[in-house]
Amino acid sequence: MFYLASARRMIQLLMMCVLVAHSSLSLANPKDGGYNEALQRFQSAQATAPFFKNAYGYALFPTVGKGGFGIGGAYGEGRVYRKGTHVGDSQLAQVTIGFQLGGQVYSEIIFFKTEKAYQEFTTGNFEFGAQASAVALTVGASAQAGTAGVGASVGDKQSEAHYVDGMAIFTVTKGGLMYEASLGGQGFSFDPNSKF
Repeated sequence: MFYLASARRMIQLLMMCVLVAHSSLSLANPKDGGYNEALQRFQSAQATAPFFKNAYGYALFPTVGKGGFGIGGAYGEGRVYRKGTHVGDSQLAQVTIGFQLGGQVYSEIIFFKTEKAYQEFTTGNFEFGAQASAVALTVGASAQAGTAGVGASVGDKQSEAHYVDGMAIFTVTKGGLMYEASLGGQGFSFDPNSKF
């Protein structure tokens, strides 16, 4: 009886986290799905500006909802761009197991340094490995760009973004609070526009 009650509470908390993330997701999506706002936010950040100038392409997910309590998940819809042109759509999905609690909504951008990295992402189903990580941008963060990558400084902490396997990942939190920030296991589908 105790186990059944505990399991029920865990499921209720998980559902509450998912509902909070989903309601934030639907409130945060303006008419264009939030693409213009998210793109402007990333383009105006000092940490990502050099990537827009030099990357072969990028995938932009304006709103990703994530929630969990022991078992969690994330979902978002995005667009893929090659040399600034929208070439297709992508869906992000993630299932996680482990210590995690809460719900969060964020934007994510993945830069492709070369055509090879772009092709790897767009050839069907792509998944980040367990060690994948992103640089979390915050409002008011200062940043310096270098030839080896970009460093974003928040207070006394320095975090650097470099291309890893031809990709660099950034996120910006839109709302919520979640203890767990792994990108490992994020899977992506790609649906090209008919003209490409």
